[in-house]
Amino acid sequence: MKNSLNQDLNQAKTEALNWELIQEDFKIKFGREVFESWLKKMDLLETNLDNLIISVPTRFIRDWITSRYLDNVLQIIKSHNKKISRIEFKINSISKIDYENHNKANLKNQILPNDIGSNVAFIKDSFIQYNRIDPNKNFENFIVGPSNSLAYEASKKITDSLSVYNPLYLYSGVGMGKTHLLNAIGLKLKKEKKVLFISAERFMYHFVKSIKSNEMIKFKDYFRNTDVLLIDDIQFMNGKEALQEEFFHTFSALLDKGSQIVLTADRPPSKLSRIQERIKSRFSGGLVVDIQNPDTNLRSEIIKNKLLELKVFNGSNVDISQEVQNFICSEIKSSVRELVGALNRIVSFSRIYNRVPNLSEARIILKDLLNIYENKVTIDSIQTIVCKFFKISKNEMLSSRRSRYLVRPRQAAIYLSKMLTSKSLPEIGRYFSNRDHTTVIHSVKTIEKLRKEDNELNIKIDTLKNKILYNKQDEI
Repeated sequence: MKNSLNQDLNQAKTEALNWELIQEDFKIKFGREVFESWLKKMDLLETNLDNLIISVPTRFIRDWITSRYLDNVLQIIKSHNKKISRIEFKINSISKIDYENHNKANLKNQILPNDIGSNVAFIKDSFIQYNRIDPNKNFENFIVGPSNSLAYEASKKITDSLSVYNPLYLYSGVGMGKTHLLNAIGLKLKKEKKVLFISAERFMYHFVKSIKSNEMIKFKDYFRNTDVLLIDDIQFMNGKEALQEEFFHTFSALLDKGSQIVLTADRPPSKLSRIQERIKSRFSGGLVVDIQNPDTNLRSEIIKNKLLELKVFNGSNVDISQEVQNFICSEIKSSVRELVGALNRIVSFSRIYNRVPNLSEARIILKDLLNIYENKVTIDSIQTIVCKFFKISKNEMLSSRRSRYLVRPRQAAIYLSKMLTSKSLPEIGRYFSNRDHTTVIHSVKTIEKLRKEDNELNIKIDTLKNKILYNKQDEI
């Protein structure tokens, strides 16, 4: 097997790509401006059988390239070597020469630069080590607020004293920071403990691979010989009975030996679909923590911290106006990831055009992000959800009655129609029993004023907005 691996490595080296030629193709495909700003910063570190390892200096550059150019980049690379099907990015400033020299010294174990001196467990027979721990995601740069403070404190407690609560189960929607906390735990504990950080999808991959290669004993020994097991996105283990059976026994064995287990998911254990009841019961037996949507203050702190990070680590001198920062905070509420993504767009605009955008330009830059759900939102659906939330009928909402228990829901529905659709004021008025556009303006201004004075109403409006945008009618 070892000889076979060496032969494969030698074959990959003989099929090394001409990176300079590929870069010329990038320049032709994307244009000189895009190439100089982004793609030129990619450095080819290694060519393997079916994938490349490419170095980029920052996470921002990696995220920008992967979100906008990755498909075309891979297509160009495949035109030079059809076997390449995947690109793996490494965020470091190590030179290609240093990387190759290091690989020669560590070829036996295939240890990558960021793993030097690390005792993080890894699959020794994997062609590429799968190590998800990112040194840039730690407790120090995790911004804490009321929505995530319990998850943060619980994660920190684990690093001070293992098995205080076992397992720790963190759940939230996408982009809320649960993977950041999982990473921070692994980063802190890997100095003294044997840590394994893996996704549920990757766990399944190694399970299937071990069955096919008749190496289940090796699989069991590997996953049960760890002090800390960190598993991301456990919901993807649904419906796979054989995998769940093995996971249950691995889970039980680790608990019996006092190992710490931390899991993340997009929903609480009770709502996991097609997961064995005994597994859900074990999850619920530890500490289950929900990470809520960040409030306005937390979103503001995240933006300020991100701007400071860009200035310190990337030498960015972009000074986003407070008005634009407030606009981003007020409009991007669904996740921290989208919030940072919106800020990255503004910063990138500033770098490309060498000037900071004003509020009007910021609206244009973020238009698709702000209106991502607009086509799915109708005034009729807004009325239905608002009526259900306030427990009134649609006929009552659309009536001419001015009872207090009807006026506020009616104003809320008109306000949300103005905020979440592109309908004009007269059009909105027609949907509300042909009310005049001045009534619509009055309703919008009333809710805007009350949101500043009445925190309870403000929370209700935000809740309704999320339910409308994400069609979460079943959770009302």
